[in-house]
Amino acid sequence: MRHPKLAFSACVSFLVLMLTLTVAGQTAETNCEDGNGKLNPAQPQGISVQELIQKFAGKEAIFKDARNHYTYTHDVIVETMDGTSVDGEFRQTTDVLYDDKGRREEKVTFAPQSTLTRIGITKEDFDDFRNRLPFVLTTQDLGEYDILYVGQQRVDELDTYVFDIAPKKIDKNGGPRFFQGRIWVDNRDYQIVKTCGKNVPDIRKKNDENLSPKFVTYREQVDGQYWFPTYTRADDVLHFSSGDVQIREIVKYTNYKRFGVKTRITYGGEVKQPQPK
Repeated sequence: MRHPKLAFSACVSFLVLMLTLTVAGQTAETNCEDGNGKLNPAQPQGISVQELIQKFAGKEAIFKDARNHYTYTHDVIVETMDGTSVDGEFRQTTDVLYDDKGRREEKVTFAPQSTLTRIGITKEDFDDFRNRLPFVLTTQDLGEYDILYVGQQRVDELDTYVFDIAPKKIDKNGGPRFFQGRIWVDNRDYQIVKTCGKNVPDIRKKNDENLSPKFVTYREQVDGQYWFPTYTRADDVLHFSSGDVQIREIVKYTNYKRFGVKTRITYGGEVKQPQPK
């Protein structure tokens, strides 16, 4: 997000749903531990940490490819807070579909006039909502991150392996953006089921500050085999040089339906065929 007094933002199509946000205290902080049990630092049994990383990264590659064959609805709401009151909001709902030639397209179905005045939505924000809040860590991505095994933890009804990850290199002068934070990997399906952290780097240049909030994303199982992102929230304070701005975000991914094309997804020599509902 940019502060409008520093630079104008390009507000184009996004993704949103009308939601009621729970009123929080004036000290905003995205809670990574909500729903978590006690962290157990024990090493995984029957598999090395490196083998575990390779295994879930391979499953993430399957997930990434499979999700490209699903249609869904992407809903977003962004609010700025003045104490406990909302003083500006942005909303948009987008259907992610295929046209009659099988080409991916986005159709905005709901987009009221934004009332945000203290921040502006940037191109980087749009990219985050589309591509980085539903974070994916595939085998191809492993070389870009330092990955530290933390332990094992119960998340709601799931037993998970926990990792802290950070990009090996960050270019603060306009290079690519990366996720930095913690991920939880289901210990049976070897897919990421929860992500908490932020997208980096923040941009802090003269007359151009572009900051992003800390967020948490949850996945749910779709069609009995893929853990797709369904819900993201953020409650954070962005520290602009001109002053702090509390921001809250809710993103929902709903109505997943497999597009009617034949696909073959191979993992470890085994063909994985997406199953229709």
